[in-house]
Amino acid sequence: MNANARETYAMNLVALLTPTYGRDLELCTLLCESIDRHVKSFSKHYLLVPDCDLSLFSHFASEHRVVLPASQFLPAWLRPLPRIIQRKRRQFWWSLRAKPVSGWHVQQLIKIAAATSLPHQRYCILDSDIVFFRDFDLSRFRYPNSIPLLNMRNEVTEDQFHHAHWVETSHELLGLPTPPLPASDFIGHIVFWDQQTTRAMAAKIESVTKLDWIEALCRVRDFSEYMLYGYFVENDAGFSARHTRTPRTPCVSYWDESKLSRDELNRLLRSADKDDVAFSVASFSGTPVETIRAAVAENAAVRAPAALPHEAAGLAALC
Repeated sequence: MNANARETYAMNLVALLTPTYGRDLELCTLLCESIDRHVKSFSKHYLLVPDCDLSLFSHFASEHRVVLPASQFLPAWLRPLPRIIQRKRRQFWWSLRAKPVSGWHVQQLIKIAAATSLPHQRYCILDSDIVFFRDFDLSRFRYPNSIPLLNMRNEVTEDQFHHAHWVETSHELLGLPTPPLPASDFIGHIVFWDQQTTRAMAAKIESVTKLDWIEALCRVRDFSEYMLYGYFVENDAGFSARHTRTPRTPCVSYWDESKLSRDELNRLLRSADKDDVAFSVASFSGTPVETIRAAVAENAAVRAPAALPHEAAGLAALC
């Protein structure tokens, strides 16, 4: 294989995207260790971080991992407020075009911007709170193969008001009629995006709103990047053909706000399906990283006799 062929092959492999920030440093460390141990056949892993946190993450940089500042993906008119100006320990970005947006909004913006501008055809988006515990080979998702599109039915309750609102705003931004509830839900872990699809989605938002897509999202504020992508794909036959619907991601999830004990986390891991390759304990739960590491080690020891010594060794190395 000549140099040009190798470069093309690398660009067609899946790239990993992880938006993160200083408070998730320990979780991100665990994610990176588990990726290095278990994830195969990807081109690069990009960590997208606020500029003020670059020094905290610089040591992650390697041949296959790149640390990039958020400012690389944001317009000059959207700027971070001084860190002293925070609400509930959240950093905010301001502009003269819309109300201030939080770091949570900015993480969504830079996911879209990175997927449209970095030199790869396919992306797998991983939040900091994911840990891989089984091997995951991404070669079958390389371009031009089909990639998964998570599509679940969302039974709307009072606790899920935001999901219902994100359904509405997604359709407004894409110029689509709002469907009746319950509607599809595309939010989950280990989410795949196609670059050409993401670019077309951004162009559609600009066509509908007559605004730059980042400005349009900043004005709406209450939006979901995964819902936007999912509904765009669902309503475009050409881009839909690049995806295969799936009702779940291969990741065991814990979304509650209460801390998990070691025993509770062990039960979560034991509930993993045979096809699950990772688990996620939401960072806002406050579950200590030490608890997660201890549970990973304990499950590695339990799994070791089951003819999986290489997996057990990999899990133990994380601890």
